[in-house]
Amino acid sequence: MESHRLEEDKKNSTRLGAHLIFIDESGFMLTPTVRRTWAPVGCTPLIRHHFTNERISVISGVSVSPTRKRLGLFGIFFWDNIGQDEVVAFLRQVLRHLRGQLIALLDNSNTHRGAPLRELSRRIPRLHLEYFPSYAPDLNPDEAVWALLKGKLANGRPDDLGDLEEQLQGEFRSLAGSQSKLRGCIQQSELPFSLP
Repeated sequence: MESHRLEEDKKNSTRLGAHLIFIDESGFMLTPTVRRTWAPVGCTPLIRHHFTNERISVISGVSVSPTRKRLGLFGIFFWDNIGQDEVVAFLRQVLRHLRGQLIALLDNSNTHRGAPLRELSRRIPRLHLEYFPSYAPDLNPDEAVWALLKGKLANGRPDDLGDLEEQLQGEFRSLAGSQSKLRGCIQQSELPFSLP
């Protein structure tokens, strides 16, 4: 039933000549993400760090052009948690860059529902908000963006939030400039969706 709804959204985007954008949020902490790595035999790699709960929250979206030939990556970084106002700010940024109709696909988080988003959707008729089925992160291509970024930053030890943000922005820009990696994010999802 839910995949039928996603098929309808795909048909609507084609009929409207609309951009699609798959949106999600994630957090990056100063505490390093540890992944398997190489080291000389008998020398266990150590990452020394100061434990802290400080983090950078990021909201991003993988966009698909109406012809499905061009992919994009948009994002905003916050040094605090992401709420409805931050989601609205992100959608406003995307709307400034993408002309024409826009279908935004979001998960069912409380940050994606509420008065600020309904008001934005009401005031900007070219924005259409659609939601993924509950508990279906495997359908959202933006989840692969987080996996790629966290993999690139794994085993690193930034000194402070400014250092973390600088590294994260560099990797984000690199990913945004790679059509093949963005295509891979779309293809790895379990969406009933294909690119030419």
